[in-house]
Amino acid sequence: MQAKTLKRSAVAMAVAVALSAGYVAGHRNVAPPEVIAPAQAAMMPAEAAAKTGVPDFSGLVETYGPAVVNISAKHVVKHVAQRGGSGNAGQLPMDPSDPFYQFYKHFFGGMPGGPGAGGDDQPDAPSASLGSGFIVSSDGYILTNAHVVDGANVVTVKLTDKREFKAKVVGADKQSDVAVLKIDATNLPTVKIGDPRQSKVGQWVVAIGSPYGFDNTVTSGIISAKSRSLPNENYTPFIQTDVPVNPGNSGGPLFNLQGEVIGINSMIYSQTGGFQGLSFAIPINEAIKVKDDLVKTGHVSRGRLGVAVQSMNQTLADSFGMKTPQGALVSSVDATGPAAKAGLQPGDVILSVNGSPVADSADLPSQVASMKPGTVADVQVWRNKATKDLKVTIGTLSDEKVASADTPAQEQGRLGVAVRPLTPQEKSGASLTHGLLVQQADGPAASAGVQPGDVILAVNGNPVTTVDQLKQMVKRAGNSIALLIQRDDAQIFVPVDLG
Repeated sequence: MQAKTLKRSAVAMAVAVALSAGYVAGHRNVAPPEVIAPAQAAMMPAEAAAKTGVPDFSGLVETYGPAVVNISAKHVVKHVAQRGGSGNAGQLPMDPSDPFYQFYKHFFGGMPGGPGAGGDDQPDAPSASLGSGFIVSSDGYILTNAHVVDGANVVTVKLTDKREFKAKVVGADKQSDVAVLKIDATNLPTVKIGDPRQSKVGQWVVAIGSPYGFDNTVTSGIISAKSRSLPNENYTPFIQTDVPVNPGNSGGPLFNLQGEVIGINSMIYSQTGGFQGLSFAIPINEAIKVKDDLVKTGHVSRGRLGVAVQSMNQTLADSFGMKTPQGALVSSVDATGPAAKAGLQPGDVILSVNGSPVADSADLPSQVASMKPGTVADVQVWRNKATKDLKVTIGTLSDEKVASADTPAQEQGRLGVAVRPLTPQEKSGASLTHGLLVQQADGPAASAGVQPGDVILAVNGNPVTTVDQLKQMVKRAGNSIALLIQRDDAQIFVPVDLG
């Protein structure tokens, strides 16, 4: 069974397909096409839906399709001889110009025959990969995905009128997967930028791009979810859709019914490498912020809070005296970061930032990252069964952490652990001042995921320094407690149902 994986939907589909306009693979008797009046064809989908009950995307495509471009990026890749590592036999295309060479290269990851794959290195060879983009200003600025142009030596932009331009990569931000290109042209067609925050789950959306190299292909679907957090994508609240998106669509626009761009198609969730009903787009407001920074300074400035957070659940909410699970639970605080200086502590639940609610831990990283360093933010937290307001001076992101959302602890459901105090050497090695080392875990603790080797730091936010102290805390607890655990280099809260 193949593992489900998130994949950048459109990188690098090397396509060498020549289609003849007069070629017909087959034909059948069909009814004559319905003639649509020009005025009706020019309607935006929302207007068409209001009049007929069915959205008609032809007006959108006619108006904004010319602003969608095909992007060809020349890379240097290694020849490969065969797939390996999985035990599957079979030859892969040797020639990078083969239509499926880049498909296999991207969707099956690193392939044997290249460096570190156990095969013989082959000479470098150029390969043309395809993606999509769209023009955001008439003087030639274009948005696409960073992974479309990653490592490219030459980038070529082709318009719907068949004109081609060599493009300059103004900047690319891998963390958001947004890149800005510039071509030397004027009076270009442009898209209209919308506000994805006004979009709703269930609304129709349209994608235009170049799947498998088929230029200006139009597909449609609905918004399936918003603010979707994805693994290793901490700073982007993705728009999830069921719009068919395939290799070559990456970097293309996602339109709403008003013909406004609300996202950049970026990734798919797939077992096969092709579309399976789950595609993800970068909200255009996030992309425009990145674009503005790249154009002005050449790099992206992001805010940093200096905490690790995890999601709340009902057991944790009960442990902290909250009626419903909400907010982002702080599991650890960088001792030298902005949060620590402002007084945030492990066990705080961040409820809002500058008045904007933090519904879940996945919301916090993008909220913080979008703030300018030096900004003083009002942060409301839940502490000791009451709200508390703090002021935090946002720092500058210099590494991968802004306010990282850790993987939620396992939830299942008196304690059942054998513990001992840490030795001075263990405290020093783990940079801890206190804690109890778990030597054995059974019963509720084991069911909740507590493991030998974990260090119990606190119970319901209260530090634990001795075994007797732990016993008393558990004895006084109700039906559930939250253990703050140090595991390897991370701190997490583990909810334990005591029954």
